[in-house]
Amino acid sequence: MRIAEILKNKGNDVLQVSPDATVLSVVAMLAEKRIGCVPVVENGEVIGIFSERDVVYQLAQSGHAMLESIVRDVMTTPPVTITSDMPIVSALSLITRRRIRHLPVVDGGEMVGFVSIGDLVKFRIDNIEAEATAMRDYIQSV
Repeated sequence: MRIAEILKNKGNDVLQVSPDATVLSVVAMLAEKRIGCVPVVENGEVIGIFSERDVVYQLAQSGHAMLESIVRDVMTTPPVTITSDMPIVSALSLITRRRIRHLPVVDGGEMVGFVSIGDLVKFRIDNIEAEATAMRDYIQSV
């Protein structure tokens, strides 16, 4: 099972922001969409990730004045990215090892999707449940 299978169901639409957007405008977008982070894209390339953690860290360091900063100054960089042909278990391992929650999916230098730990775990659980159902059905038919 590969990341491409998740993207097939989830789709490829990804909210993204410019590195020159203000932190306040992106925080408002995160709140409106009820999401935890967005990739930061410049000239078609993912150059960073802006997340709730970046906001909390910068608030602790600089106070509310950080809301007037631009995303480029507070984003997490370099971004950890994956390809659509990566096995899902490898992506789960990477997320666990790096203690991150979101991964931009980049093929040939272009972002083709975005997956979260929730996407990965849901896919694994759905597959495990389908296998268990198939086994129960098989056992009952014998």
